[in-house]
Amino acid sequence: MTVSRWDRLIARALAPLGAVLVRLLGRTMRITVLGDPQVAPLWATARPLIYAVWHGQILMMPLVTERLRQAWGARPVHVLTSASPDGELLAEFVRRFGFGVIRGSSSRGGASALRQLARRVRAGVDVVVAPDGPRGPRARAQAGVIVLAELTGAPLVPVAFVAEPAWRLGSWDGFEIPRPFGRGALAFGAPLPVRGRDREVARKDLESALAQLGEAARNAVGRR
Repeated sequence: MTVSRWDRLIARALAPLGAVLVRLLGRTMRITVLGDPQVAPLWATARPLIYAVWHGQILMMPLVTERLRQAWGARPVHVLTSASPDGELLAEFVRRFGFGVIRGSSSRGGASALRQLARRVRAGVDVVVAPDGPRGPRARAQAGVIVLAELTGAPLVPVAFVAEPAWRLGSWDGFEIPRPFGRGALAFGAPLPVRGRDREVARKDLESALAQLGEAARNAVGRR
């Protein structure tokens, strides 16, 4: 799918508004960071990281990542966006938070997108991947992120973000939009070993780690 000039104009008009709204929302929230002690030291090294977060939890990630860069020295992150109007809007949105953008689709030309991600990681760039995106099923990790970690040798770091109260859409991913003046929790897990392991075992370990982090984040914000 190609992006027309009109699509680009719409994205460039809507993305700044979306970024402003997310920043305003973030100012009303109390956000806690639950970090595994193995993660922060990796930011001081030149070794790139692969972050994995469920698709339904991505809305506040650009803002939270921006704050981590300012407070803890976390590095800028690149994200994969599709070559579609929706992907154009996402690309323009995340750029407002200092994210880099890699254009490609994991559902169309997935091998090409994987190669692009691998090239960026090998060049020393941190990337974030939604392992259940772009079409699900929800909270079901696909093999692509495991293959990426295997090919590059980069640590695979599971991440969860949960807010309470929040609106939860009826979309396939249960997309979460925090309500103003609520609480949020960002949870980092320990890097998962991938190389030299069975891919299916590694995939299931990622699902389990993300589930545990989600539960820890839910406990932090008081949601049951």
